Amino acid sequence: MALLKFNNVGIAGMAACVPANTIVNYNYTEHFSAEEAKEVTDKTGIQERRFALPGTTSSDLCFAAAEKLIADLQVDKSEIDLLVFVSQTPDYRMPATSILLQNRLGLSMQTMAFDISLGCSAFVYALSVVYAMMEKSGFQKALLLDGETRSRVYSPKDRKTAFLFGDGGVAALIERDERFGESFFSLNSDGSREDLIKIKAGGYRYPSTAETLVEKVIDEHGNMRSEEHGYMEGADVFNFVLREIPPDIKRLEAFSGKALHSLDYYLFHQANDYMNGYLAKKLKLPAERVPSSIAQFGNTSSVSIPLTIVSQLQGKLVENKEAMLCAFGVGMSWATAFINFNGCHISDLVEV
Repeated sequence: MALLKFNNVGIAGMAACVPANTIVNYNYTEHFSAEEAKEVTDKTGIQERRFALPGTTSSDLCFAAAEKLIADLQVDKSEIDLLVFVSQTPDYRMPATSILLQNRLGLSMQTMAFDISLGCSAFVYALSVVYAMMEKSGFQKALLLDGETRSRVYSPKDRKTAFLFGDGGVAALIERDERFGESFFSLNSDGSREDLIKIKAGGYRYPSTAETLVEKVIDEHGNMRSEEHGYMEGADVFNFVLREIPPDIKRLEAFSGKALHSLDYYLFHQANDYMNGYLAKKLKLPAERVPSSIAQFGNTSSVSIPLTIVSQLQGKLVENKEAMLCAFGVGMSWATAFINFNGCHISDLVEV
């Protein structure tokens, strides 16, 4: 069972960057009627999203966030020992985007850098990896960069996903310091549910062909996508979340010895407003301590929790605060963490 505990490692600062290009879901009617757009928007709670313009990648968004954070905190770049880049929409198949960002940010060639590809739970997973490396090494500072351009993954002609996903990038500066105290993680996976959220073609098991790129009608409602578009079995994902997430939170509560209701904030992956509201109600969490950014940014995959922190909690994490981070999705994989924020600087949101 992947239950982990770390000491004296934490997030010293965070920044986020989103595209300036704003999509208003009520007006997203190129392929759907105004009535359909309103129905889906009202149901999901996603009113706006940000779409990267052609030529802008997830690493561009992360670079802008990292530069803002480094400038605001006046970080000496030579002191950054580790850079981890999280994304399922990298710049290239190879080389790893983290290596490109090391050079672009002007970091030392002695900086360790690597990518993590996982999906919606990846920020929490990556945070545990960085915490582990920081605790067990002589590293003093690390950059965790997480970026997604999910607008390019899903078909704009498939109502099941066309109104849900947006783009963004975040940067977190992680340091070793006794002020952060203890942190706890629970990490989980179930590959038997791989078909709940998937892009079937375009990899090495099902390589791209002329046929995989052809958009086809997929149901009686006229929704269209190709085999290289992502799809999601929404009802099954909803049932998965309701079945697996509350017990995982309870497991971490028992492992950590912390009372769930003593925490200051509860941050869920921003996939569905109704679903998160249901989870909060089931766990008896006070609504005012469950920040949400889904209305403004939609589902940004692994970026959603740190983007919620930056957009909703600026100035609220300077004094010691304890927060739950809980993310879930493609894989299926899910992760919960109880972490301390103490003296965490949140930069102003950047738009490009």
